Amino acid sequence: MKNILLINGAKSFGNSQGKLNQTLHECAYETLKQLDCEIKQTFIDKGYDIQEEVQKILKSDVIIYQMPGWWMGEPWIVKKYIDEVFTAGYGVFYQNDGRSHLHPTKNYGKGGLLQNKKYLFSLTWNAPIEAFINKDDFFEGVGVDGVYLHLHKAHQFLGMQALPTFICNDVVKNPQIDRYLKEYKAFLLANFGGN
Repeated sequence: MKNILLINGAKSFGNSQGKLNQTLHECAYETLKQLDCEIKQTFIDKGYDIQEEVQKILKSDVIIYQMPGWWMGEPWIVKKYIDEVFTAGYGVFYQNDGRSHLHPTKNYGKGGLLQNKKYLFSLTWNAPIEAFINKDDFFEGVGVDGVYLHLHKAHQFLGMQALPTFICNDVVKNPQIDRYLKEYKAFLLANFGGN
């Protein structure tokens, strides 16, 4: 059995009401429940207890973040959550930055204690996928994971490993909710169905 922590990082702010992210969060919950996964949930915008979140992460095999792309990254509430919860995890998430006094320039980022845990980003963006993958387009071909390199590194600093990223594109200009849900369910089954 997999222990999954679903973290909903959606927020009603500006043009966003968080409805698509909530729908995808519910899709993940239902799909993973059918696979006999044990699910814990956090809705960041509804508030959370920092120490309780530390314990949720410690008891999870996989963390799944559901969040929109805002101004080229995660919403500020997700960054705040990470800053507070990961920092509170000192001693259980990470012991140090991996370096030693004997070799102060080597092994930075290798002090994480969560080597057996994985994480996954499920994202919604108004940008089309081409904006991420075409060299001549906005993100210059770095790909979705290149845009989220900082967030990947925050989790890898704790010793965690990435599962493939899922993204719904063009969600404002050309929303296709039924297709997103079908693709996300298939994605979850492919990544969790054999476990």
